[in-house]
Amino acid sequence: MSTIPAGTYVIDQSHSEVGFNARHAGIAKVRGQFTEYEGALVVGEDLADSSVTVTIQTASIDTNNEGRDGHLRSADFFDVDSNPTMTFTSTALNGTGEDFTVAGDLTLNGITRPVELEVDYNGSAVDPFGNQRVGFEAKTTVNRKDFGLTWNAALETGGFLVSDKINIVLEVSAIKQA
Repeated sequence: MSTIPAGTYVIDQSHSEVGFNARHAGIAKVRGQFTEYEGALVVGEDLADSSVTVTIQTASIDTNNEGRDGHLRSADFFDVDSNPTMTFTSTALNGTGEDFTVAGDLTLNGITRPVELEVDYNGSAVDPFGNQRVGFEAKTTVNRKDFGLTWNAALETGGFLVSDKINIVLEVSAIKQA
């Protein structure tokens, strides 16, 4: 039996973050986030009977640099006009309920690939407004080229401007609905 209280939860966007980081010029990490997304978690009595779905608006990318954000929204990267969303749909949840994995299909740039997220369950609480909440941290690493995101620029000193490896980190607070 899962230690996560069973029920249907929706992600509380105002208390959650969908973040990422990538190496820039091979020497520094650039961090960013998506600010518009929605998702639901259906937690069964058994963790294996649970599911997760998330939809992210790609145009909501924010790296704290408008020029870079504009380039990321362009056809060189997310092509937000043709691909306004990315989605994740779980296919399996496995583990103890405290530390578990969520396997699923990530669709980005019109390409769907399997990914696996390592998840830490941070607990549950009732907030001052009577809402039952659960919290999670999840992380995974993807290769952006697997999703057709191939733009890059060679560096004079060797290597490339943007790393292929993208680290995704999610901090989620979700509110029980039913």
